[in-house]
Amino acid sequence: MTSASKVADKDPAIRWQELADAVRHHRQAYYYGSAEISDADFDALLRELQQLEAEHPEAVTGTSPTQEVAPAPPDSSPFRNVDHRDRMLSLDNVFDSEQLTAWLARTPASTYLTELKIDGASINLLYVKGKLELALTRGDGTTGEDITHNARTLNDIPDELHATDEFPVPDLVEIRGEVYISVDDFAAMNAQRQAEKKKLFANPRNAAAGAMRQKNAEDTAQRPLRLICHGIGAREGFEVHSQHEAYTAIKAWGLPVSPYTTQVHSAEEVLKQVTYWGEHRHDAAHEMDGLVIKVDSLDEQLRIGTTSRAPKWAIAYKYPPEEAMTRLRNIRVGIGRTGRATPYAVMEPKYVAGSTVSMATLHNPSEAHRKGIRLGDDIMIRKAGEVIPEVLGPVEDKRTGDEREYLYPTLCPECGTALAPSKEDDADWRCPNNRFCPGQLHTRLTYLAGRGAFDIDALGEKAAYDLIHSGVLDDESGLFALTASDLERTTAYTSQTSATERKKNPDKLRKLNKAGRTLLEKLEDAKQVDLWRVIVALSIRHAGPTAAKALAKHFGSVEAIKDASTEEMAAIDGVGPIIAQSVADWFAVDWHRAIIEAWQSAGVRMEVPSSDATTDYPAGTEQPAVDAELLAGLVIVVTGTLENFDRTGAKEAIEDRGGKATGSVSKKTDFLVAGDKAGSKLTKAMDLGVPVLNEEGFQRLLAHGAAAVR
Repeated sequence: MTSASKVADKDPAIRWQELADAVRHHRQAYYYGSAEISDADFDALLRELQQLEAEHPEAVTGTSPTQEVAPAPPDSSPFRNVDHRDRMLSLDNVFDSEQLTAWLARTPASTYLTELKIDGASINLLYVKGKLELALTRGDGTTGEDITHNARTLNDIPDELHATDEFPVPDLVEIRGEVYISVDDFAAMNAQRQAEKKKLFANPRNAAAGAMRQKNAEDTAQRPLRLICHGIGAREGFEVHSQHEAYTAIKAWGLPVSPYTTQVHSAEEVLKQVTYWGEHRHDAAHEMDGLVIKVDSLDEQLRIGTTSRAPKWAIAYKYPPEEAMTRLRNIRVGIGRTGRATPYAVMEPKYVAGSTVSMATLHNPSEAHRKGIRLGDDIMIRKAGEVIPEVLGPVEDKRTGDEREYLYPTLCPECGTALAPSKEDDADWRCPNNRFCPGQLHTRLTYLAGRGAFDIDALGEKAAYDLIHSGVLDDESGLFALTASDLERTTAYTSQTSATERKKNPDKLRKLNKAGRTLLEKLEDAKQVDLWRVIVALSIRHAGPTAAKALAKHFGSVEAIKDASTEEMAAIDGVGPIIAQSVADWFAVDWHRAIIEAWQSAGVRMEVPSSDATTDYPAGTEQPAVDAELLAGLVIVVTGTLENFDRTGAKEAIEDRGGKATGSVSKKTDFLVAGDKAGSKLTKAMDLGVPVLNEEGFQRLLAHGAAAVR
């Protein structure tokens, strides 16, 4: 079914919500977890969403992911969040020569640069007076994670820039680039890990991105990370007139730039470069998934401008995902946390697009039959750098006659319950035994223990399996009531008693170990997590972090959400009708409500605290009640270090009162809050006449509004 027919067959508003949720979910998985679908499938989702918005602008409710750069760093991130000096945007994509030719016609220039699109992890380096001050991830384009400690381990990133006669060291400059692992280094690294019987990395991009988000820089230093610089952001005391001149300066200062970048002077030359690199994509030292075309002149770039998520003066030409042939050994079915039964292909391991793969999702029961796949077939797979590839179909002329038709199971492989679609037009089959199916309970437990929910790192997949199959947990309602004696019935949280201990107590063969004690401590800590995390932990279908935060902010308690109408929930920005109905359906189930009651009885906090836990007021100062409209319409920038607020706390305090917290100063800024080491934002605010508040003034603003500080 084409994108157009999908839009025609469904209510545009419903389809928009489905697509928006899917795009946000898969972006989050890509940047902060592991990609769940191919780049090509994600690009198709995004294109369908863009097409729908163009044809049905009335269907858009709230901010669209088509206008967003990337997900913000997760609240559970161990790294400090810091604003970029200049926003770090993404790139728009084209997928064929016709689309590229149209972009070139809209964006004429005397000189273009063509650059290989490196499949790595983006980084923003801030040098002040020539010294490395910060290294940030891209984050959401405005705010990134501080990974300076890891960046300093890379040989390609100097602590200090080298001045030359032609290019003196600037007062300040942001240098953007991509951290990657070369193809050869990746192969050698995985070979060593295999010899040491360690888990292999899926692909160079995941290995590089994971290394840059390590807590311990010594772990980062163990990986053969490299850098290629491909842009500049904010700068002071340094001016250039073209992109290639900026690269010359960056190279002179001691940072690496790509040897494959080429200046061309016509659309025809651009298309020749696209063709050449499509045929020679394996000639580069690193993995690449496209060619980036940029207008070279910085004055022209400024004239052409940007959208909210990407420059208009640059485009990424994405090459088709790579394909390979392998043998289909089996098709198995996995059961997800909401009961969805997902078939997946088990294949002979195959190296494709930079990693060895042995599994591929088949999405739903009809997929294998629609594609005519048989067990034992040679099949074509397509992969674009992600962990799970796509099965294209069988290579029919290689059939021997020994292949067997695949029969989809009618019973749940975990509990034996009959599988069926949950509704008539649902392509997915589900296990309806939601409460007691061990497969569903296992995935729900590991999900609620994840960083995006309760963040219980002592509850992993093996331990969750043990809790279920030892009979300790029948469902998640008993999780927060677990005791030491309960855990002593497991193997994951116990160790064997000593001979001396068994002599004293012959019946006591096992005792609580460190992991068990840690779990009990973590469960106690988890009782005080934010309300939105509790909502995420409930595994309500479609209700991810965005919807959970919106519901928590609007209603303030689980009880209020339970009592709310679907119409009231659907009207909330970030929720919509599909999620609202799903939430209402979840609370209509008796055993779901029993989970809430059990957790609450065990001490899990089910409401937003009356005080803002992330905002610390000086001793003896009474925290004011939060008026959600107190700062409505105000644009506020916070810079420097505040004594009683971290950056996240200050931002949330502003937003909780209806204000908008941004990362850059402009004529539209109403107030700049300046702490210690405020830097260039303070200077710019003073030049523009923007009112500047110290921390005491900021607290008055939060307590009494703008009138109190003007």
